[in-house]
Order: sequence, then C-alpha cells, then structure tokens
Amino acid sequence: MKKYLLYILLFLIICFGIPVVFTNIPKQVNTNTIKNEQNNQVAVKYDYKEYNTVKLLHKSTNNIKELELDEYLYGVVSSEMPANFEKEALKAQAVVARTYTLYKIINSGSKHKEADICDDSNCCQAWISKEDRLEKWNSEKREEYWNKIVSAVNETKGKIITYEGKPINAFFHSNSGGYTEAPINVWGGSGYPYLQSVQTSGEDEYSQYSSKVTLTQKEFKEKIKKEHSNFEIDFSKEDCIKVLEYTEGNRVKKIKVGNLELSGVEIRTICELRSANFKVTIEKDNIIFEVIGYGHGVGMSQTGADSLAKQGKNYEEIICHFYTGVKVEDI
Repeated sequence: MKKYLLYILLFLIICFGIPVVFTNIPKQVNTNTIKNEQNNQVAVKYDYKEYNTVKLLHKSTNNIKELELDEYLYGVVSSEMPANFEKEALKAQAVVARTYTLYKIINSGSKHKEADICDDSNCCQAWISKEDRLEKWNSEKREEYWNKIVSAVNETKGKIITYEGKPINAFFHSNSGGYTEAPINVWGGSGYPYLQSVQTSGEDEYSQYSSKVTLTQKEFKEKIKKEHSNFEIDFSKEDCIKVLEYTEGNRVKKIKVGNLELSGVEIRTICELRSANFKVTIEKDNIIFEVIGYGHGVGMSQTGADSLAKQGKNYEEIICHFYTGVKVEDI
C-alpha cells in the first residue's frame, strides 16, 4: 500500500509541480525598452521619476546640492538665456537643457564623482540660484522675468529631444553668426549625425555678439610661442598670416601663421576670441581680429532660436531646425 501511495504522490508532483516551476521563472525583461511589434524597432523609454533629482556640483565651493530636475532647470535657463528673449525660444532652451542634463546623467559616469553635472558652462552648463538671479535683474522686471522662466520650463515638462529613441547630446551656444558648425570641426572625432551645419536668418541683428580683438605683434607672437616654442613669423611678409580653409559653417578651419599651420579653433583659444568665425588683418604693429558670433557654434544658437521665435516658429520647430532628424518626445 505504501508503495502505491508513493507512486501516486510522484505522479501528482509530475503533473502539477513542473508547470508551476516553469511558469514562475523570472523573465529577463529590460524595463527601459519596449518593442514595437509593428516595425520591429526598439524604442528607449525613460521613467521621468527616475531622473527627477539632479546632483549639482558647485565648482566654486566643491559642494554638491540635490535639486528636483525642473527646479534645477529654472536656474539653468535663467542663467543661459536672456529672459527678454521670446517665450518659444526660452521653451526651446528648457527642452535643450533638460535633454543635455539627462544625457549627462546617463553618459558621464563618474566624471564629477558623486555629482551628475556641474554649474561651470565651460564643462557642463551654467546655473544660478533664484536669489542671485533676481538680484542681478532690474527690480521692476524681476517677477515678470522669473515667472516667464518658470512658465517656459513647466510648459515643456517631461519633453526631451531624441535621436533613434535616445536623448541627444544637446549642445548649444550664444550666436552662430548665421551658420552653426559640425562638431568634427570643433572637437574632432566622428561627430553626431544630428549635429549638422544649418543656416539661420536674422542672427546679424544681434550685433552685440560680434567683437573686435586687437593684439600687438609682440603680444600675438608671445601668445603663440607659449603654445608652440618653434613658432617664427616675419610680419614684413604679405602672407605671414593667411586663412587656408573654411568650414561649411564659414569658420576658419586652417590658418597659416608664420611657419605654422593651425586650426581656427586653436587660434580662437590662444587669442581668446569669442568665435572661430573671424577675419584677421595686420595694421602697422597690430594684429586685428574681427569676430562674428559667440561660442563653439555647435547645436542650437540661442539668438537664432530667438530670431526664429520672432518669425513665428514654436519651440519644437526651433529644435528641429537646429538638430537634424530628431524628435521632441515626452518622457
């Protein structure tokens, strides 16, 4: 009898136990992706709550402060773009800054150790506290400007820019001088497919972004010699300084200076110019740079965004003008 009972027990285990085991195996599912069965593509999805806190490194004090993402963006937008710009331009800046932040959080690794991003515009993007921002504005405009910034961020809540389902590296700058620049001409490498040179009308109206830099021949020579000890130049020769090649964005790509061939970006850095879009002349003992635009020229031009907004473009149209083949999506 015991033997028959044992057989019955084993039969029951086989019939009911094995299906239970297999139906309870945990599925290996990536919760950050969902498959679109219609076109067999995988689109990346992000949980806004997961990225709703930003650990901000204050470079001046080396302290880290935690902020909610949109609260952080109030300080970024108010620091990076003039508050008197058009509302749609400010909204475009809010989406660009949100995307740039998300990209940094995902891709920067341990660049800032425990922090996600810093407040140095030369490294990440600028940020200013509400108190400091209000203090810098005219007292009559403070409330109006701050409410405008907050509204631009809140009205685009959750919006980011994607390329092939992923957040883009949303570079931006002050003024392109009419043409933005491909990143390969600024930083080398293979660049990003969504960062191409595009033309924007109306930027010449922002004349305050153009500049002139004058150096004596001695100052010019010392600056270059500091970086290139073998530098020699004979200023009596007519072609001692000559532009050899321009980029598709109208910036200086290669320039001959004395016995050297340098990039326009390097001359910009050495001579502390606002842009690599410059003309250079020699007048008596002076080297004169006439500079158009402000910044590296890659991605969205802020004055270009304002100009397009004045022409009636909304923030999504502005973004899609400056970034090629992208989508504005809601996470």
